[in-house]
Amino acid sequence: MNRLIVLFFILIFAQTVFTVEAQNNFSDAFSRMDSAFDSFQDDFFTRDIYFLGRAAAAHLLGLYPLYTEKPATTEYLNLICNALVINSPLPNSYAGFHVMILDTPVINAFATPGGHIFLTRGILELAASEDMLAAIIAHEIAHVQLKHGMAVISHSNLVQNLNQESQQINESLNRETSKKLFTAAVDEFLETLIVGGYSQLQEFEADSTAFTMLVSAGYYPGSFIDMLRLLERTQGDHTGSLNSTHPQPAHRISNLQRQMNSYRAADNSSIRKARFSRIMGR
Repeated sequence: MNRLIVLFFILIFAQTVFTVEAQNNFSDAFSRMDSAFDSFQDDFFTRDIYFLGRAAAAHLLGLYPLYTEKPATTEYLNLICNALVINSPLPNSYAGFHVMILDTPVINAFATPGGHIFLTRGILELAASEDMLAAIIAHEIAHVQLKHGMAVISHSNLVQNLNQESQQINESLNRETSKKLFTAAVDEFLETLIVGGYSQLQEFEADSTAFTMLVSAGYYPGSFIDMLRLLERTQGDHTGSLNSTHPQPAHRISNLQRQMNSYRAADNSSIRKARFSRIMGR
């Protein structure tokens, strides 16, 4: 994690230290902090990323209500998620991964840096098999494991401006200031997540990682391509839909078909058909 991200979290969770330094010479505090950045443990950063993600999840639930009518469906999605994570290159996280359903017909899926994964009711209704559900979840897991959410924050105007203006700060940072910084970061992350979407490079990277994750967990990777073909036939290009925040399905399909050629994976999705039908009511 780079210096800007470390600075951001220290401003949020340890603002008292900065307050003391600011009373003397705030600009000197930044230069003296450089030698301390390397001493922090990864767990500290992971914990703070989790709390940022949890705040983003709370904001997201303020936009869409949680679907709670069928707890068995949510449990099913979490079991799929666990199977994918356990067989992924990064099976451990600060508080694990948790899948929830958003009660909206909009076709989309989201993930926060803290491991909170949200699938809309719309995308669940579109998926035609467990393997397709696994593909959607794997793509969101990949965003978290590849730290795409934190890349959004690290390249945000908020953090860049904070670094540029650090030499001009002459007053102590109080609790209210820290709260505003944190809220601004969450809002900016959600703006990217829901409206702008990740970069095409990040989406393609998440697709590729998810594809490998599916193979490792025993799912048929071709189901990811099948899911994208279903998305290609939808007309959900309005704001908030997956097609409005992701590269065109045709481009994603083309990339994954090239990757598919390097695997010799048999289509074993039929063995999960009965379970999918029973739980999803199809």
